[in-house]
Amino acid sequence: MTTAGYDELVAAAMAAPTEGWDFGWLSGRVEGSEPSWSYPDIARAHIATTERLLDVDTGGGELLASLQPLPRHTWATEGWSPNVAVARDRLGPLGVTVVPAPDREKLPLPDGSIDVMLNRHGSLAAHEVRRTLRPGGILLTQQVGSEDCAELNEALGAPPAHTSGSWTLRTAGEALSAAGLRLTRTEEEYPVLTFYDIGAVVYHLRLVAWQIPDFSPGRYESALRNLHQRMCDEERLDVHAHRFLIVAEQPDGPAPAPACP
Repeated sequence: MTTAGYDELVAAAMAAPTEGWDFGWLSGRVEGSEPSWSYPDIARAHIATTERLLDVDTGGGELLASLQPLPRHTWATEGWSPNVAVARDRLGPLGVTVVPAPDREKLPLPDGSIDVMLNRHGSLAAHEVRRTLRPGGILLTQQVGSEDCAELNEALGAPPAHTSGSWTLRTAGEALSAAGLRLTRTEEEYPVLTFYDIGAVVYHLRLVAWQIPDFSPGRYESALRNLHQRMCDEERLDVHAHRFLIVAEQPDGPAPAPACP
């Protein structure tokens, strides 16, 4: 637990860069949130013999780069425009084609073009997964569930992060099954995530902008100062992450027609 004061911690968190999808600034200030399974190990096992790989919502390409050697035909999509250049700088030398994907409901790749689709904490459009995978193709996704860090919103008096419905293993699995994919592995866990200073909380909320969409230190100053004092007294803040894992397979044959609204 740092001995720095509130204003110093918050100022440092607001000055820290947020390009890419890199939580390195939080090293030593946040611990936990990882489930019992290893997404990178599972991903490596699936891409070891594949020829055509896609990483959805790659961020700055940090995770995908760590999985090399990559297949000769590898693509990555990214929806946040500042990250596209970061991902291209990191992944271009590895032979990866980075494609902007501003529409979260569309994958900018042809039908049946991908053998393995990776998706770690990215947008998951079930019928686009079905459309893009080849017969026998595999989706590996780890998702952040709708109950993620709910205690953080409560501590700051903010509305729940997901007001449009729950996002869980059940709801995601049902959507993929309805699109015609066969689920071969499913897991869901709520690991503890520990913050050690208020600066870490502020930086996390900057990087994970959907947690509290209207967040700013000024708007939430009173609640943040109260939480800072609580963290000084208790030397930590524990919340619960929400993670679930799905491996799904593309069957042979045409995709079912989407259900009528």
